[in-house]
Amino acid sequence: MIEEVKKSIQVLRNGGVVLYPTDTIWGIGCDATNELAVKRIFEIKNRPSSKSMIVLVAEVTQLEFYADIPEVAYDMAEYTEKPLTIIYPNAKHIAPTLIGEDGTIAIRIVKDEFCKMLINSLRKPLVSTSANISGDPSPAFFDEIRDDIKSKVDYIVPLRQSETGKATPSRIIKIGMNGAIEIIR
Repeated sequence: MIEEVKKSIQVLRNGGVVLYPTDTIWGIGCDATNELAVKRIFEIKNRPSSKSMIVLVAEVTQLEFYADIPEVAYDMAEYTEKPLTIIYPNAKHIAPTLIGEDGTIAIRIVKDEFCKMLINSLRKPLVSTSANISGDPSPAFFDEIRDDIKSKVDYIVPLRQSETGKATPSRIIKIGMNGAIEIIR
């Protein structure tokens, strides 16, 4: 796994895009602070720039650098058993195209060992968006990812490609600074 992290880091630091396994479904990712790389993911997915994407961090302590975190969110983000993406107010230090029209950012703390190693080694958050063309169903496992997606990324992580279990996207909630919670997905 160390070798795959090293190869991924080299691609990400050069502004590239990777196809990688996450704690949910396979994702297309890049350095979430690199605007050109983020724009490239929008192009690969044929996704409107008005639809933001999820950002992954490795630790709860990384959250405050990228958004304002309502107190109620800390325990939810850190101790949830199932993958949970939380939309936070007042996004900052992130590629502008990842910020919602209302100034929010969707962030998930990963539990997957490879993703944690990748984020900690990069020392930056990762974009994580499903490995599909916008509007198509999300692939449940690697073999369901379209070849045209695979051909447009710079590196495909050679881990967990033979898994066929039904993976699902994370749950998404939005938390306001007043603690109000809205369930999105």
